[in-house]
Amino acid sequence: MDWLSNLVWHDGKFFGIEWNTWKVVGMIGNAIFFSRFFVQWYATEKLKRVVVPTAFWWLSLAGSIVLLCYALFYKRDSVFILAYAFTWIPYIRNLIIHRRHLEAHLDCPNCGKNCPPQSNFCFSCGTRLNSDVQPQKTSIQPRPA
Repeated sequence: MDWLSNLVWHDGKFFGIEWNTWKVVGMIGNAIFFSRFFVQWYATEKLKRVVVPTAFWWLSLAGSIVLLCYALFYKRDSVFILAYAFTWIPYIRNLIIHRRHLEAHLDCPNCGKNCPPQSNFCFSCGTRLNSDVQPQKTSIQPRPA
């Protein structure tokens, strides 16, 4: 049984890793980033089609920020820093796009279901949706000279 205890705790290292606060931060960042896999897998299996849920982008953002902090403040490795320095940009962009898409949904006046943008009829009850609302067009006004 001594071999088992040496495998887990040897020379003051747990599983052969010298632990400190930043190692824990790095492991948490990896766990957050890796958990995206399970979120996406679950959503895809549930709907039986490929889906990337909002939680995937939030976990991507949180995990990449934690790993960037680990790279900046502990590792100080330029390759590791550059790997996470700009990953937050598409994650935030996808969250913005998702929010705009949700806000563009139409509510059915008959049954109250939330219908996709640009729908002409409710997919649940068939009621014609209000198509009177047109998107606002912005015009660029010339500056007075």
